[in-house]
Amino acid sequence: MTEDTHGDMEIDTNVPLTEPTKRKAPEPKPKTLHFTSRNPPWTYLKLKLVPQPGSAPQPLDPLSARTYLSSALSQFLGLTGTAIPIDILKIENESSSTPKRDIVWIRVPREDASVVVGAVSSWIGGGNNSSSSGDVAWRVCAKGNFLGALVAGSGADLFVP
Repeated sequence: MTEDTHGDMEIDTNVPLTEPTKRKAPEPKPKTLHFTSRNPPWTYLKLKLVPQPGSAPQPLDPLSARTYLSSALSQFLGLTGTAIPIDILKIENESSSTPKRDIVWIRVPREDASVVVGAVSSWIGGGNNSSSSGDVAWRVCAKGNFLGALVAGSGADLFVP
């Protein structure tokens, strides 16, 4: 380039060197998901062990709870009743409260829930007529297909030691 042509060429220093920014596409709103569980596999039961008046029951432990539940099912349905799987989720022993609370949370298959409720609600057991152990019965406090709804919340208090 010669000096004559150099004067014809001008460099504009005011032009930005970056490219213009592109507009960002608006983010779509989150879609609401709906979930319906029509046939949950489990039913959850909250059972209370009720001592008969005038008896002095022992504190409830997992072995006694399993024995009482198996006895109720075998008395109601025979050998078929003992084949129903029962998962003991939690046992609450509160002997410090005025009415002694022995609460058991169990899980049974949904198809067998009505049979289990019938068996435990009609059972009276522990009748060896000694002064240390008296007659006891089960009371069904709550029944539901979802544990969170049964404990009226998140269900977190069920797993507190």
